[in-house]
Amino acid sequence: MAATLHKLTAGDGYLYLIRQVAASDSTERGRNTLSEYYSAKGESPGHWIGSGLASLSDTSARDTSDPTVQEIWTVPEGSEVHEQQMAALFGEGLHPNAVDITTYTLGRGAQPAVAIEAAHLGRRFVVRTGGTEFQRALAVAYREHNTRLGQKWNTPSTTTSGHRSEPPWHGSDSPTNTVASPPTTANCRARTTAVAGYDVTFSPVKSVSALWAVAPLEVAREIEECHDAAVADALAFMEAHAAFTRSGAAGVAQVDTTGLIGTAFTHRDSRAGDPDLHTHVAISNKVATIDANGVQRWLALDGQPLHRGVSGISACGFAVRRGGVSQRPGGRIRREPGGSRVWRTPWWPG
Repeated sequence: MAATLHKLTAGDGYLYLIRQVAASDSTERGRNTLSEYYSAKGESPGHWIGSGLASLSDTSARDTSDPTVQEIWTVPEGSEVHEQQMAALFGEGLHPNAVDITTYTLGRGAQPAVAIEAAHLGRRFVVRTGGTEFQRALAVAYREHNTRLGQKWNTPSTTTSGHRSEPPWHGSDSPTNTVASPPTTANCRARTTAVAGYDVTFSPVKSVSALWAVAPLEVAREIEECHDAAVADALAFMEAHAAFTRSGAAGVAQVDTTGLIGTAFTHRDSRAGDPDLHTHVAISNKVATIDANGVQRWLALDGQPLHRGVSGISACGFAVRRGGVSQRPGGRIRREPGGSRVWRTPWWPG
């Protein structure tokens, strides 16, 4: 099993999850809700995973004897993922049930700021919008350039040959008749936005997907069970070896967390329509840790161990898949003459 990892940015970065990952690697979902898309596509809904989900039930000293409070703050493992939950967690860094929490808190007479604070998981994500300093300066320069020429403010600046002219701060066209300094790399670099999480994709070898596609239904189900077991054990491997956060001045100390919070979406074909059994696990950058005073704090996931552990995650996934196959009657894995490992079942000749 191979594992690949991509960063997810805060703000509208969660739209990638909804439009691409949650909607089966498709851009054709349109304005339908996820539930409507799943029904039309015939795919299984995404579900919540990770031992870190238990930390979401911490109501910050609120009356936990009220079953309503417990229900609102709890996200059960295996429960279906809803679009507004993804928007809250991956878009803003809030509790997945932020809408229900703020509604409940407002209903109890709290001020809006207090109600929103109740849904916070530590600091909210920093989401930067707008262009870079260079892009904004360039827009102003072109607008002034066109105004001096008596043209509409957004007229493209071109030469008589039809090619775009030099930027308007060059040469005598500048208001000060001087040549401005070229833009620096720092001015051109886009301002950073917080990392909302990581999309880890688990994919078995192509022969597994091919076998799954042509096998009888009961065999296909067993293959999916092996795949799901491999993903579950890979997640457990990540939680044991890569679920850390940073604490102290400049994050000097690496500390343990209560686990990862993620959403899992299993897809059964590629964008081209080929059989391609794979699972996207979107891991939240929000993790909880217990400090020296026994207080739960929400911090950011340390991404370095996660990046370094991808190869180990792949090896772990293969080991689980091998174990899952060998436990089925007649299942085994052998090495081909070229050295590649091929798994065999009673339904696959050879």
